[in-house]
Amino acid sequence: MAEEKKTEETEAGAETKKSNSLMLIVIIIVLVVVILIGAIIAVLMMGGDSSSSKQVQKNVQQSASSQPMKRSHAELDNSRTLNKIGILYPLDTFTVNLLSENGSRYLKAQISLELSGQELAAELDSKKAVIRDRILRLLSSKSLEEVSTLKGKDKLSEQMMDVLNPMLTDGSINGIYFTEFVIQ
Repeated sequence: MAEEKKTEETEAGAETKKSNSLMLIVIIIVLVVVILIGAIIAVLMMGGDSSSSKQVQKNVQQSASSQPMKRSHAELDNSRTLNKIGILYPLDTFTVNLLSENGSRYLKAQISLELSGQELAAELDSKKAVIRDRILRLLSSKSLEEVSTLKGKDKLSEQMMDVLNPMLTDGSINGIYFTEFVIQ
């Protein structure tokens, strides 16, 4: 009978050790998964811009060798580094409230437009009020998160070109340059 008790105690101790080691393995696995998720989030939040610029450069090289296509704003920016920048048309300063729940953030931006030709400057002078209105509406529809990153600024300049170019008849806007961009 004493031997049976020892055997039962030994078996109970073995089961406890197994459950403890199983619990330890589960905890280690959960910690590893949490650390991996944290690392992935950190990489995505910090390092997204440099890899995307390398990808854009690859896309520019591939599209130059393939059939002609409509070029995106990022491709135009990369090709301009090799070519001469066109005529610049500076606009007045824009100060707008950014889209937010309490309206406490604002953006102050100075913008210059790259024109396809000199003849477009006269048309822009005559349509200055409409151009300012369209840009103000676009800027005020953006949130802090949308305009604070490099990708966000590139997308914003693409949207500006998409809004402004259809209303022009004497040429087109080839680029948007932010000469001042302050968010407060």
